[in-house]
Parts: sequence; structure tokens; C-alpha cells
Amino acid sequence: MHDTSWSANLEQPRHETDRDRVVADALEAIAHTVSGAHVNLVTHDAHGHPETYLYETLAAECDDATWEFVDRCGCGGYVTRVHVE
Repeated sequence: MHDTSWSANLEQPRHETDRDRVVADALEAIAHTVSGAHVNLVTHDAHGHPETYLYETLAAECDDATWEFVDRCGCGGYVTRVHVE
């Protein structure tokens, strides 16, 4: 469990070709973040903006979280900050 804010790197080579893995690993990262902290989900640029494939799942699966798009990172990926309440 992460009891402080942290970042989950979802830009590994295994994430580049497997969007379902990105989503599953994002949900796992959120589940391992304690209430009151946030996790930055850094997603691979190969899948485009996470609003097109991740946010709907977050809405369905994460009743105790809110999220916001932060920015693109220097390597081309996307950063979404998920606050666990």
C-alpha cells in the first residue's frame, strides 16, 4: 500500500501493445493507494489520451476516487492524477 502520493509507470514495453493491461494496472495502482493520497497514472502514448479508454472504467470501478488530466509528460505519455478519498 502506498500511504503517500506516488506515480504508477504504465509506459513499460508490456503496456505499449496491451491497452487492457494499462487499464488493469491502473485499477491495481488505485487499489494500492490509501485514502487521502493520490496516484499519478502515467500511460503510454501509443493508446492516445486516456479519456478515450480509461476514464469510463474509472467511473464504473472507482466510487471512492476522482481524477483529472494533468499533462503530457516529456516522453510523450499522459498523466492522470487519481485522488483516493
